[in-house]
Amino acid sequence: MSAVATPSSSAARASLRERVASQPRVRALLVAAAGLSALVGLSLALRSTAIHAPFWIDEGLSVGISSHPFFDIPSVLREDGSPPLYYLMLHVWMAVFSDGQGATHAMSLAFALATIPVAWWAGRSMFGERAGWCAAGLAALNPFLTYYAQETRMYALVGLLGLVVAALQLQVFVFRRRAFLVPFALALAALVYTHNWGLFMAAASVVALAPAARAAPDRRPVLRDAAIAYGITFVLYAPWLPSLAFQAAHTGAPWSERPGPGDILGPLTSLLGGQVVPLGLLLAGGAGLAALVQAPRGEAVADLRRTAVWTLGVLPAAALAFAWTASQISPAYTGRYFAIIVGPLLLLAGAGLAHAGRLGLVALAIILALWFDPRTGTISHKSDVRAVAANLRGSLQAGDLVVSVHPEQVPVLHYYFPPNLRWATSLGPMPDPGVFDWRDAQDRLKAARPTPTLNRLVSTMRPGQTLVLTLPIIRTAAWGAPWTALVRRRSAQWQRVADRDPRLVRIAVEPRFGHRHLPRGVRTVLYRVVRP
Repeated sequence: MSAVATPSSSAARASLRERVASQPRVRALLVAAAGLSALVGLSLALRSTAIHAPFWIDEGLSVGISSHPFFDIPSVLREDGSPPLYYLMLHVWMAVFSDGQGATHAMSLAFALATIPVAWWAGRSMFGERAGWCAAGLAALNPFLTYYAQETRMYALVGLLGLVVAALQLQVFVFRRRAFLVPFALALAALVYTHNWGLFMAAASVVALAPAARAAPDRRPVLRDAAIAYGITFVLYAPWLPSLAFQAAHTGAPWSERPGPGDILGPLTSLLGGQVVPLGLLLAGGAGLAALVQAPRGEAVADLRRTAVWTLGVLPAAALAFAWTASQISPAYTGRYFAIIVGPLLLLAGAGLAHAGRLGLVALAIILALWFDPRTGTISHKSDVRAVAANLRGSLQAGDLVVSVHPEQVPVLHYYFPPNLRWATSLGPMPDPGVFDWRDAQDRLKAARPTPTLNRLVSTMRPGQTLVLTLPIIRTAAWGAPWTALVRRRSAQWQRVADRDPRLVRIAVEPRFGHRHLPRGVRTVLYRVVRP
């Protein structure tokens, strides 16, 4: 007699078949989780060697601005020139974890580590399994991300958002996965709210629509989705436009010089860790990208990947072109701002290396070996302000006056120096030492002559009080931009004027010879007020 199948036995067999069928998927997920965990752990070890390093100028600005009340930060930034998202996030982070060096660096570290799974997902979903792992490996050890993973600035977040924007643009406009349309618009809005160079990335993403529109059988759906996505981004960004217009008219980057034609690709070496790696990526990654571009036409996956390669190539190229052109009008061309394109470059490199066969794997191994060196992407001590402040702690009393001739240095000085001091710069009194006012700063510094400014400051002091004159230690020729050249000149003038003032007696210099190994040093000269 044959057995009669019951509903319960049929359901059991179906459940068994489903479990058996799902085993490869479960196994793949476990392998992926293990691999990503290993990469994140390796990256964490590499990117935490300087987690407690002292702040430098810009980090002092970050903490100072973010220490203001949450809803005041957007208005405070009218003096600084930056958009508010990073500072709002840092404000919340500091409220939870404190404003210490390690705590605030940890937020940047989290952003840098997040690029690893995002790069894996982006590469895998569009260029295949091997491309996902290549992109994840590059993101885990990239020295640019390693450097800014340990700095209290927005560049690790910018790198992450640039990667997300590039990946979602491919998903929406090349692979036509419309579920990612709104996330793309939100990511782009987050990027432009994090750094003003995000606007160049946004403009570049519009240019990068061309390959997708050209390859589409019908361009109208692509253009319609673009109108929706960029419309959402514009609506979200519109409230900030008045502040952006004010900042553009009154702040800027007077510390930067106008780039020449030879500078357009110069900072790329900082993104890729020196001169050797870009050459290796060009040879090996270029061979893989050429294979993707030259694949036979007509096969759906090959056609999509070809369009994706062209889109990824246009994104960083157009963003650099926009940034370089804008810097001819208002110079602001510096290596750290290239964070907007590190994500697309890593994704493009991962795709190229993955499709270059053994050559790509060998090149990847060499690149990762070169990058796995903490010295490649880390400076443990970017400033000596913490050390100088520690040495001065017993010499200063409440009410003493600190005058910084390098004006934007005040927030980091204020972070480390004893409390209850008074603050000023070569521009005059500074009522809010957590923020430097960049509004028309170049013109204001030209107008602030050292002798009358010092006279006004000393007239507010009592005999016996200490005036701390803080001067930048200048050892390189990099101080040639309009702002830094003027600061250099004012530094020498202020010390001469203070030394000749009969109301002041020099009592100490710290450090006596300076810290020669540091890229940004300060020298403090202490004067005792002998008469008003």
